[in-house]
Amino acid sequence: MYQINFHQPIHIYFIGIGGISMSGLAEIVKKENFRISGSDMKESPLTQHLESLGIQVFIGQRADNLPEDVDAVVYTAAIHEDNPEYAEAVKRNLPMLSRAEFLGQLMKNYQLPIAVSGTHGKTTTTSMLSHILLQADTDPTLSIGGILKAIQGNIRVGSNQYFLTEACEYTNSFLSFFPKIGIILNVDADHLDFFKDLEDIRSSFKKFTELLPQDGTLIVSGDIENLNYFTDTLSCQVITFGSNKNFNYSAADISFDELGCPSYTLLRKGQAVDHIALSVTGIHNVYNSLAAIACGDLLGIDLDTIKKALLAFSGTERRFEFKGEIGGVTIIDDYAHHPTEIKATLNAAENYPHKHLWCVFQPHTYTRTKALMDDFAEALALGENIVLADIYPARETDNLGISSQDLAAKLQALGKTCHYFSSFDEIEEFLLENCNSGDLLITMGAGDVVNIGNHLLGK
Repeated sequence: MYQINFHQPIHIYFIGIGGISMSGLAEIVKKENFRISGSDMKESPLTQHLESLGIQVFIGQRADNLPEDVDAVVYTAAIHEDNPEYAEAVKRNLPMLSRAEFLGQLMKNYQLPIAVSGTHGKTTTTSMLSHILLQADTDPTLSIGGILKAIQGNIRVGSNQYFLTEACEYTNSFLSFFPKIGIILNVDADHLDFFKDLEDIRSSFKKFTELLPQDGTLIVSGDIENLNYFTDTLSCQVITFGSNKNFNYSAADISFDELGCPSYTLLRKGQAVDHIALSVTGIHNVYNSLAAIACGDLLGIDLDTIKKALLAFSGTERRFEFKGEIGGVTIIDDYAHHPTEIKATLNAAENYPHKHLWCVFQPHTYTRTKALMDDFAEALALGENIVLADIYPARETDNLGISSQDLAAKLQALGKTCHYFSSFDEIEEFLLENCNSGDLLITMGAGDVVNIGNHLLGK
């Protein structure tokens, strides 16, 4: 594999530079005096930001976009061999790296690389830990899969001591990483367009644990089924967190305030050590915070600093994000697109003030919807009033004969009233007619369902 010498800046071209991760990586190496250019299929705030830094961004992907003096090409997992820029790079025999391979090489330049993995909660936990590192004045380099208010973006370039990043399992990307500290929040069936089944996913996470060096540390949820499968053969330190007081870190006396934000007694090896208060909703964030606390503790950051950082963290974009209020109806947007995430969000909503709860869900990808259909129905059945939009295809085409109407039928079979509409306009009209003052409306999904709330609010 081609190796980049990060002490000798070159010209790198990013295919898919507008992605949340790719844009961040481009910004990091731009600030290290590399010459950067790239392309994306459409303009966005991220591409505009890169252009403001002096990075040339082509909108649309064509072979003649690649400058003559490019030294190496980095591409996202969504780019295939028939992409004209990819094909042109191959034709020119240019050195090529996937996003994950490039990120893995970049991690080697830091004294303590930290990778946060799991099928859910990566962005929130990485953001919590970012707040802790910033509160402790450690000058970290951060790469986050969402927009964090504290840094007004998804990237921060700091010193070469701490590098904190999310580690995504899709296409086994995180197996190209070189972490010193690895965090696993959970392991569920997901991305079944790539993985064969849950056991295949578990095998991938096991390989991730094996990347950790002997002097490294695995921070892992003790609630993961058959945890010994992941830990028994490891030579590194293992720290557990979760729902059992026998874990290294756990929580007791969990309660919720009037906005559904939890507080709890922090237990370290079963012993009460302090009171923790969060400014984000849901019991799932108790466990995300335990992982962040465990890592902060490991780094020697004092608990008072950790507490202040967690209390100051009010969430990232599209994670139970307050969007606004119209006619007395509160609109929240959430990225939940897996049954486990939907359950967590709807359970969090129960502790949020409301008269009636409305959930507009946009399924994400045909393969995920088909593979987890019964689980989606069971999760959404926790909601009071359910509205379904068409499936957001993302990287897929509709060749599975599956639709949101199938999910609606499953919900109706469970005795739930469910409304399906084929367009956002119809959904917005329905909501305007049926939501009343005091109600809570949640738009939910990883696609463009966020636009429904934005349209209602006139954004």
